[in-house]
Amino acid sequence: MRLGLSVDRSSPVPLYFQLSQQLEAAIEHGTLTPGSLLGNEIDLAARLGLSRPTVRQAIQSLVDKGLLVRRRGVGTQVVHSQVKRPLELSSLYDDLEAAGQRPGTKVLVNTVVPASPEIAAALGVPEGGDVHRVERLRLAHAEPMAYLCNHLPPGLLDLDSAQLEATGLYRLLRGAGITLHSARQSIGARAATAVEAERLAEGEGAPLLTMVRTTFDDTGRAVEHGSHTYRASRYSFEFQLLVRP
Repeated sequence: MRLGLSVDRSSPVPLYFQLSQQLEAAIEHGTLTPGSLLGNEIDLAARLGLSRPTVRQAIQSLVDKGLLVRRRGVGTQVVHSQVKRPLELSSLYDDLEAAGQRPGTKVLVNTVVPASPEIAAALGVPEGGDVHRVERLRLAHAEPMAYLCNHLPPGLLDLDSAQLEATGLYRLLRGAGITLHSARQSIGARAATAVEAERLAEGEGAPLLTMVRTTFDDTGRAVEHGSHTYRASRYSFEFQLLVRP
């Protein structure tokens, strides 16, 4: 596959990094699609006039990011691009769709539970009162991307498991006539527990991104509280920072 790769030897940027950035851009822009095979390291090195260790380092950096995988007897293969989620009031389902990632959902829990003190405070409901709890595994290209645990006030909408597996929660809320207006959100990171590692197909202790969000409608009512964990190898958040005037 001809990708128009080139390196600038006069640049202070390391050659392996120049190559890895170009390959990553080709994956993100869809020039290298999931399942595509990279050329032989020796051929690629010869074409670019690079040493084989330099090419191997570039490829390894993308393997470490989860964009490429080395398969015995097959070669180096594109897995998929990392999802870069903007910090705005959107759902993971919509973001995956926009990134061409073919989202899928497996509903793990869909039930009514007593509100814990934390959930009651977030949703503005009585402690111990009924709230709806939904746990889902979000997939992309049939691979787990995130574990989503959401609580909603009672009577807000009918949470049918088949619908939850067919579309995103925010779409269901909007379809019920609920106008999503704002959210309070915190983002963190930590190591995966054994249970989380198995659930997300990562190694125990692997880095996970975490997000806790409470979403409000246009009347100021809390309509959902979510606690989510994401595979850091497949997912990142994007910020736009502005200088305060």
